[in-house]
Amino acid sequence: MKKIYGSAAEALDGLLSDGMLIAAGGFGLSGIPELLLQAIKEAGTKDLVFASNNAGVDDFGIGILLQTRQVRKMISSYVGENAEFMRQYLSGELELEFNPQGTLAERMRAGGCGIPGFYTKTGVGTVIAEGKEHKDFNGETYIMEEGIFADLSIVKAWKADATGNLVFRKTARNFNPPAAMCGKVCVAEVEEIVPTGSLDPDHIHLPGIYVHRLIQGDHEKRIEQRTTRPKP
Repeated sequence: MKKIYGSAAEALDGLLSDGMLIAAGGFGLSGIPELLLQAIKEAGTKDLVFASNNAGVDDFGIGILLQTRQVRKMISSYVGENAEFMRQYLSGELELEFNPQGTLAERMRAGGCGIPGFYTKTGVGTVIAEGKEHKDFNGETYIMEEGIFADLSIVKAWKADATGNLVFRKTARNFNPPAAMCGKVCVAEVEEIVPTGSLDPDHIHLPGIYVHRLIQGDHEKRIEQRTTRPKP
């Protein structure tokens, strides 16, 4: 099965449709599928729902799709660092489904494992729990959260082999593995594609069975917040 494509646009060909649910990896600007997001912008696909921890910044990451009004709803944990995200949400232009970060990660992982729902204590007694089923276990109250089953997953990894086995680089691993798992189709962008068999099996973070298409590209790796101290 051919998994390697020449560009982000080629890898997304035939996969995009208006109104679809896309699960995207990344945390802040670390490990975001920037090339695939740019290709979605250029494709003009609209009315999108994104399941992603956050939406990048105003001019990078999912933020570029907010600028072009291609996103209808965000399923996210964090709104900060993106003024346009906040503006659209507060003005009623953008739907927002808040999820605690652990809950969002587990919703993606559950979807990838075929689990339609699970119970968690996180959010009990808050607005997160409104409208959700409550159930007591051993004297403690839990709420039910549904697994996320995305139409498409887009992720960014450090290395891949031709079969789609992925290795992530340090903190860029973040939401990428569960996001990759929960999509009907997963497209991954990587910095390097190495020969099949050259990756140590014990060092593979995501098996290639989850990955359907691959591209290799150059990445900007922008720093979200640069913190420095004066020279001594």
